Amino acid sequence: MSVYSIRDLETLSGIKAHTIRIWEKRYGLLKPKRTSTNIRYYVDEDLKYLLNIALLNRNGYKISKIADMAPEDLTAAVLSISASDQSPEVESDALTLAMLEMNEVKFNAIVQKRIDELGFEKTMTEVIFPFLNRLSILWMTGSVAPVQENYIAGLIKQKIYVAVEGLPEKSNRESFMLYLPEGERQELSLLFIHYVLKSKGFKVINIGNDISLSDLSTACNIHQPDYIFTLINDGIPKTPVKDYVEELSLYCRQSKIMLSGVQLARHQIKSRKNYHVFADLDEILNFIEGIPAQNVSA
Repeated sequence: MSVYSIRDLETLSGIKAHTIRIWEKRYGLLKPKRTSTNIRYYVDEDLKYLLNIALLNRNGYKISKIADMAPEDLTAAVLSISASDQSPEVESDALTLAMLEMNEVKFNAIVQKRIDELGFEKTMTEVIFPFLNRLSILWMTGSVAPVQENYIAGLIKQKIYVAVEGLPEKSNRESFMLYLPEGERQELSLLFIHYVLKSKGFKVINIGNDISLSDLSTACNIHQPDYIFTLINDGIPKTPVKDYVEELSLYCRQSKIMLSGVQLARHQIKSRKNYHVFADLDEILNFIEGIPAQNVSA
């Protein structure tokens, strides 16, 4: 069971702490517990309830009406709004609730509706990745158990796998080799880049996770990719990031290397030689979009 302060609830729900206190006092919506030293705190059920309240309130429900709703009526109202409302706040609240409840049906319904409306790529950039940014806040505050995080990541991976499999095998453009270094865990972003590249007709060779430079070199000798793409968010075990990038550049000197991740910014790694450093996903997508078709093989 996670424990939250009122400031945690404010961060996670977007409802000001002052407003939460008023709702408690006037309507009895939340009943915080208290420590032996009389400090108030909240638990998982309080967070879920507040997220539901916030979702309804943003959609025109008065707090006085919410306070009088039976649990089953509140749940039905939330499900109705989640199915029809497309606002980022509602989607984020609904996805967060689905994660906390580990509710696959609810999560898939929300995501599939957006895929049908926006297409897969826009759903990832406009819905899933903003949700994952919120998830990172939940993780940092200890509001999400590892099992909940892994569960929702697994559902997202399934969506990406299905989307990749559904693309035609064009592969009439340059080749990209994708991998994650040893100790790196950001597989969702790598899988999404796989989807984007394949959707644009590039040949994609995804050699997976936990890849050593020696194994990468072997794969490069076999496939001779035009581009190599990787992410460095968690750092490289026992190797300074700058040294790793320099070794990577030497091991795969015949390819253009694309790098991204927070560790590159933290260690101020700049583009040089045969590698280019990207600040964020938008830069990566813009670069891929800008690769000229006249330079590709037929």
